[in-house]
Amino acid sequence: MKQGIALFLKWLFAVLFSAIGLVNCFVGNDPEFGIFILLSSLFFYPPLRLVFQQKTGRKIPTLVLILLGLFIVWSSLGVGELLEKINMILG
Repeated sequence: MKQGIALFLKWLFAVLFSAIGLVNCFVGNDPEFGIFILLSSLFFYPPLRLVFQQKTGRKIPTLVLILLGLFIVWSSLGVGELLEKINMILG
């Protein structure tokens, strides 16, 4: 049960960060920032993390993922003006 919840949260954050990257790619004047966020979100997908671990022999530490996730949220809400971009899409 605990593993199922953890896997669900990993996929949830991966999809959420990908969506943030896509919004930043196509709305506003900074598509490079969106591409950076989109590429960074790939580290959160469980199958891609497994491929990374098999290729390099190293596991991505949970602390690194937490810090990367916080950076994505902080930069998107603050610098990237995510809420304004979402309002532009919806309205």
